[in-house]
Amino acid sequence: MKLLLATNNAHKKIELSGILVGHEILVPGDIGIEFDCEETGTSFLENSLLKAGSLFALAHAPVIADDSGICVPALNGEPGIFSARYGSVEGHSLEAGERNDYLLGKMRGVRDRRCFFVCCMTLMLDEHRVFSAQETLEGVLLEAPRGKGGFGYDPVVYLEREGKTVAELGAEEKNRLSHRGKAAAALSRILAGTQ
Repeated sequence: MKLLLATNNAHKKIELSGILVGHEILVPGDIGIEFDCEETGTSFLENSLLKAGSLFALAHAPVIADDSGICVPALNGEPGIFSARYGSVEGHSLEAGERNDYLLGKMRGVRDRRCFFVCCMTLMLDEHRVFSAQETLEGVLLEAPRGKGGFGYDPVVYLEREGKTVAELGAEEKNRLSHRGKAAAALSRILAGTQ
């Protein structure tokens, strides 16, 4: 099945293509659609549903949307749904490395370094068939980035059970363990039941 992914993030397209094997994953630009959805929800679920509905209204084709981020209990859950815009000021968005530095700066001297990634993923087959799955990946924040893989906050999140950061995981390992991988796997099972 062709699935239109509600993002302009090439990393997410690559990740989902590795998880949703047997489905063709496209981004809006692949079919000539300009897509920019303002995330006005107050939760990962609301933003995921908002993005799915917005793209479906433009494309009238099956859509997958996700809203994901990192939550840090010691920072009262920040950055949460604002993860992609964390530390940005009007007119200037931080790059991923700068966001990592900003987060680690806020955590300087903080002993409780627990954190968790959240991904809420929505599959919209039509206006009346909508499925969402939300998953997490728990870790601890390092004091400095480590690893070259992944993207976003991956280099600063250490997985104690694996003995490495998310950025040090291989693609297959990340797809199995990650918040996005687990949410996509749940939707993959739903897709298998619809064909």
